[in-house]
Amino acid sequence: MPCVLYVGLQDDDKIAVFELDADTGRLTARPEIAVPGGPSVMALGADGRTLFVGTRTTPAIASFRIDRATGAPVRQASIASPHAPTFLAADRTGRYLLSAYYQGGKAAVHALAEDGTVKPDAVVRLATASGAHAIATDPSNRFAFIPHIARLNDNVLEPPKDNPGPNVIMQCRFDAATGRLTPNSPYRVEQPAGTGPRHYCFAPGGETVYFSNEQGCSVTAYRMDPEAGTLAAVQTVSTLPAGVAPRNTCSQIHLTPSGRFLYVGNRGHNSIAGFAVDPRTGQLTAIGQAATEAVPSAFGLDPTGRFLFAAGTASGRLASYRIDPETGSLTPLATQAVGRRPAAVLAVSLGD
Repeated sequence: MPCVLYVGLQDDDKIAVFELDADTGRLTARPEIAVPGGPSVMALGADGRTLFVGTRTTPAIASFRIDRATGAPVRQASIASPHAPTFLAADRTGRYLLSAYYQGGKAAVHALAEDGTVKPDAVVRLATASGAHAIATDPSNRFAFIPHIARLNDNVLEPPKDNPGPNVIMQCRFDAATGRLTPNSPYRVEQPAGTGPRHYCFAPGGETVYFSNEQGCSVTAYRMDPEAGTLAAVQTVSTLPAGVAPRNTCSQIHLTPSGRFLYVGNRGHNSIAGFAVDPRTGQLTAIGQAATEAVPSAFGLDPTGRFLFAAGTASGRLASYRIDPETGSLTPLATQAVGRRPAAVLAVSLGD
């Protein structure tokens, strides 16, 4: 199956494009795409053919149509934003785009036109709190969560700042017919001190949700009530080796399509932590950490779950790994320079 890998280079104002060999994981550079404004987040539309890009230095959301023959993103349109989007995700129908705003302290929903472009007037803007870091709908497309970290402006390259964040997950209902996003009851899932929920992903079936905890250096598994759309924590596991306590914050979290293995980025320890997932209970068992590039704020999996690609924000390099299908362990394949401040990594299938 032909695939491409996109790497958003925030300080170079462009997206690096690579052809991905689905058998070997080898990357071959293709022409780069200019994206003024500092591309920092990316998301794939529900149709698999639309790429959404959020920019940071000039806040905006742009839409691109993916050329199925070459994988090149072809720019369609963009809308300005009062704040830089921190996270983008299409709803399950492909009719709406959800966004979270770290500095803006809010979430928003925009309707999508038939060609996939983002309509400029938001359906809803929901004020939450500073440090809003992600938003996405569950597999039923009826609920969404907005995690907020425990410390604001928390740069792992510097000592921790005394700048407390909300340290909470906000639970919402999502109306797929209208795009309305409203607070659920209860609205807030309070966290133990210093946890800092950041990003999340759903297990197959949707009743288990995994959150990476930025300041807690851990991952928490929650059981989601399928009728109420509310979360209950069932397990928290460290992303660091036992006895190791470097200055570290967690970044993104990804689950293989099979649901068997989960990965979380460690910034500071500079590793990708892996976990095996019990298919019956959703419980996690740590399988170790693979060393990676400095400050891996962004990483991603290929669509089949055979390869992992981690970008070093501080190194400007991209590391490739093969995922062992039986154990989930990561075998290093290659590293290569990609550009300044890689902030987003996304692999896309070009097949039907």
